[in-house]
Amino acid sequence: MPEMLIIKAKIKEACGDMSVAGDFVTALNERVDELVKKALWRAKENGRRTVMGKDV
Repeated sequence: MPEMLIIKAKIKEACGDMSVAGDFVTALNERVDELVKKALWRAKENGRRTVMGKDV
């Protein structure tokens, strides 16, 4: 499991009065980790050391 990149309290806040299952936060964190890794790869492939919005 990757390091937590998201803040659980902020996710709960964003969901308003809906309940948030523990596995949702874990799954969301894994997706964020994948997005970051893909963005890093894309930036490197394009010869950049800066990750940009277009890399997502």
